Amino acid sequence: MEDATHRPAARVVCLDADGRVLLMHWRDPLDGHDVWEPPGGGLDPGEDHLQAALRELAEETGLDPAAVRDRSVVVDRDFVWKGRRFTGPERFFLARFETARPALGRDGLLPDEREQLAGHAWVAVGDLAGLAGLDPPGLAEIIRRL
Repeated sequence: MEDATHRPAARVVCLDADGRVLLMHWRDPLDGHDVWEPPGGGLDPGEDHLQAALRELAEETGLDPAAVRDRSVVVDRDFVWKGRRFTGPERFFLARFETARPALGRDGLLPDEREQLAGHAWVAVGDLAGLAGLDPPGLAEIIRRL
């Protein structure tokens, strides 16, 4: 595997009315491993972290980006996707939704994302510790910090 790459990125921790967190379920097209993580992704040229968080939430979920709060925590990431290792800090933002398990849309996904997105789940924070493929593994602590 090649050297690690740092890609500036932003993620959104979405909590529903019952305190469940939204996780996107991705399947790596290279080796088939599963990743469960909050919606988000890399910054586009000229974007700041909050702008990227708003855009990524809308693209990946169809949820209203107005729910994202302008407060974040920095999280060190270290993960492998498509045979590349990504390391470095990402900003995690919080969004709260007033309904239980708001419905998601897939219209904003790119064609490769449509193929790699295996689904999503609204997960109780207490159930995160036992979830295989959770990234970052310390997500419950990140939620507490937010």
